[in-house]
Amino acid sequence: MALSKDEREQFLAEPHIAALSVYAGDTRGPLTVPIWYQYGPGGEPWVLTGAGSRKARLIEATGFFSLMVERLEPTTRYVAVDGAVSRIEPGTDAQMEELAYRYLDDVAAQRYLEFAKANFEDHVAIYLQPQHWVSADMGSF
Repeated sequence: MALSKDEREQFLAEPHIAALSVYAGDTRGPLTVPIWYQYGPGGEPWVLTGAGSRKARLIEATGFFSLMVERLEPTTRYVAVDGAVSRIEPGTDAQMEELAYRYLDDVAAQRYLEFAKANFEDHVAIYLQPQHWVSADMGSF
């Protein structure tokens, strides 16, 4: 059964790992990778990625991407959203911290942030303007 607007937005706002997909050309399937994201109901989902990464280059070239999140318990549920890129901005330390603490406990987040600052290249924040939604809760199996 499809989720209501409020149900799908609330589900997307939970800290799931998303599958990000972006068109990768006519001779292959889309690039699909797991990614952390941030979202609040009614807003625009955003992701951080390396400024020179393949996904950043593809998203910038196509101007569109999609996110899909799922769970298996207590019921099988998923939400997919796609749309146009609304903006791409230089990523900030505050955004990196926001994502780290969204997905990790305090100790792990701090270790991750130390590693990220020492090893990751410059990031960009890419914002998605939600245009199309697909969602369902298929109950328990």
